[in-house]
Amino acid sequence: MAITIKDIARAAGVSYSTVSKALNDSPLVQPKTKEKIHQVARKMGYEPNFAAQQLVSKQSKTIGLIWPTLERTAYSTLVTQLNNEIKKQGFSMILSVNPADSSLELFKRCHVDGAIIFDEGNSVPSPITAPFPVVSYGAGWQDHFSLIDVNYQAAMFKAVDYLQQLGHHSITFIGDFSPLDSHQKEKYIGFQQAMNHFNLPVHQQSFINSAGLEWYDGYQATKRMLQGSSRPSAVVGASYDISAGVVRAIRETNLIIPKDISIVGYDNIPQMSTLEVPLTSVGVPVELIAEQIVSLLFKQLETDSAEQVTKKLEPVLTERNSCARVNNP
Repeated sequence: MAITIKDIARAAGVSYSTVSKALNDSPLVQPKTKEKIHQVARKMGYEPNFAAQQLVSKQSKTIGLIWPTLERTAYSTLVTQLNNEIKKQGFSMILSVNPADSSLELFKRCHVDGAIIFDEGNSVPSPITAPFPVVSYGAGWQDHFSLIDVNYQAAMFKAVDYLQQLGHHSITFIGDFSPLDSHQKEKYIGFQQAMNHFNLPVHQQSFINSAGLEWYDGYQATKRMLQGSSRPSAVVGASYDISAGVVRAIRETNLIIPKDISIVGYDNIPQMSTLEVPLTSVGVPVELIAEQIVSLLFKQLETDSAEQVTKKLEPVLTERNSCARVNNP
């Protein structure tokens, strides 16, 4: 037979309402009493009835997360950080890797309190709506929801500015140039504008298309670059995975990073510091992205606000060991 709150109340020698408040972490219960009740509940093997709690509180204490892929390192890291931020609020997270429309239908049936939706920028589905607050990250096509995004052009500007201050004139950008991915397109444009701003030479070797965002894509693109007639003094990689491939390809050629070639990678995640060469990186720190997304979502939950908010986060550059100054004649 399932243990009930009344059973815990009898065993702890307190009232039913005191047990209910204690299990819901109410500040109206003294800490010592609360701890005693929790100990009794654990000893008796009490399992909360979430369905009943939802009927009373009108909340499921769950947030839905719609994420297209966990294969890329930066995104799987962000999912972990989002889960940590959601847990701080006393909520749980449900993850769906299905398309946005079907995921939202699932979340409706699960009675989630809110949702986070991420889009890599390469799809423009029909407008979708939800009966609960939704914050999108990068899904700029979806104008029904509040948006948290990154200033990708500013990130590339910071990377080029940093390298040119170190004396680099010949800089190559390695990234996926698919016109369907708006995020990568923004990085491409930002790099091109930065090169023009600093009057740096731009030619065919300044842009190497990886035709993908995986490690092997960056590796192969770098191999092609190194087989060219000229070698740049610095490379900007469009993502963590691409940059990791860049590092491996360069080291296999017996070139020394940063003595022979400097690298700045996009994505500001802890893994940048644990690559075979700790990588100087540019981007919004992943912890800040997660904090901003969850903070905005819970603000809308608390205020029951339908106001659409758009916020673009500014990147920062983190120096490590992959860049060196060059002496130009």
